Amino acid sequence: MQTHKPSASKASDRPAGREGEAPSGYAGGGGDASPYKRMKAIEIRHLKKTFNEKTVLENLTLDVEEGEVFGMLGPNGAGKTTTIRTILTLLKPSEGQVKVWGHDVETQPREVRQVLGYVPQEKAVDRFLTGREHLTLVADLYHLGKTEARKRIREVLELVDLTQKADDLVNSYSGGMKKKLDIACGLIPDPKVLVLDEPTLGLDVESRIRIWEYIRRLQHAGLTTLMTTNYLDEADQLCDRIAILDRGRLVALGTPEGLKKGLGGDRVTIQFGPQQDRLEELAGSLRKELPFVNEIKVSPASHELEIRVTSNEEALAPLIQAIHQHRHPILAIQYSRPTLEDVFITYTGHKIKEDSALL
Repeated sequence: MQTHKPSASKASDRPAGREGEAPSGYAGGGGDASPYKRMKAIEIRHLKKTFNEKTVLENLTLDVEEGEVFGMLGPNGAGKTTTIRTILTLLKPSEGQVKVWGHDVETQPREVRQVLGYVPQEKAVDRFLTGREHLTLVADLYHLGKTEARKRIREVLELVDLTQKADDLVNSYSGGMKKKLDIACGLIPDPKVLVLDEPTLGLDVESRIRIWEYIRRLQHAGLTTLMTTNYLDEADQLCDRIAILDRGRLVALGTPEGLKKGLGGDRVTIQFGPQQDRLEELAGSLRKELPFVNEIKVSPASHELEIRVTSNEEALAPLIQAIHQHRHPILAIQYSRPTLEDVFITYTGHKIKEDSALL
């Protein structure tokens, strides 16, 4: 597979590129000799979608940058599938505009489909065909010539480590191998943008990690990837940026690290004995005395203080010392860094898999 200079794994670590420098492009799409400028792979502006007068997407605006892995998070009914189907030209916007690689999904659907690869959530494989036969069928659907088809099939089989199993019936494949074949099918047209819908849903841990490796490998080859997932660890590990959708609205957008930092720092939970009834007074004193304290929540029923601090573990010693100076015996201390689950709960008010009944 033809590749160029690889990209780093995180958008924040990748150089913007110097004028005249060759792009870290995926094998597809050709290109020219003009100075490289990173473009918007996907542009969504004020997207609204209604079904039978019910709004399922409201004023969605975001960009997916060329070369990044972009994640969309949200419970069932958040609007992820509607957004994906609109990008794929399967739905028309009720309002707003969506462009893929500069092409409008309404007025230029053919051009949009020519730059997209899609891997659906459901395994789109026939157990009575071999892996190679699946890929040949997909190549025929894209009207690839025999020589080009053989070349692409060889490349994608190598990419997803299925060369040795290419001529085995898919009926003999494990769940992880079937998902790898699905990804290979999505890569046959040599897309500029790959859309992955829940790429590791239902897979065991080892298979999930393998799929992560392939997604990283594709990014290093310059491919832009848009993925939906309900696995927060997956989004944290893979995605340069994420969008959190809830009830049809965009509620958060940014890098995983940036969103976690935006919660106000690490969390220190301190539990006191039931005889300690002056926790509000203690919280007020700590706010005044300790500059690294961002926020304190008092829980009288559980005799706890939840304290957000900005100075990581370095805050523990002066924090404990200050509490002792106020003569408040400590029963237990728990220290934790913000997670994407904390981010999700903060912006939506519920866990990601709590609400599955929404449209």
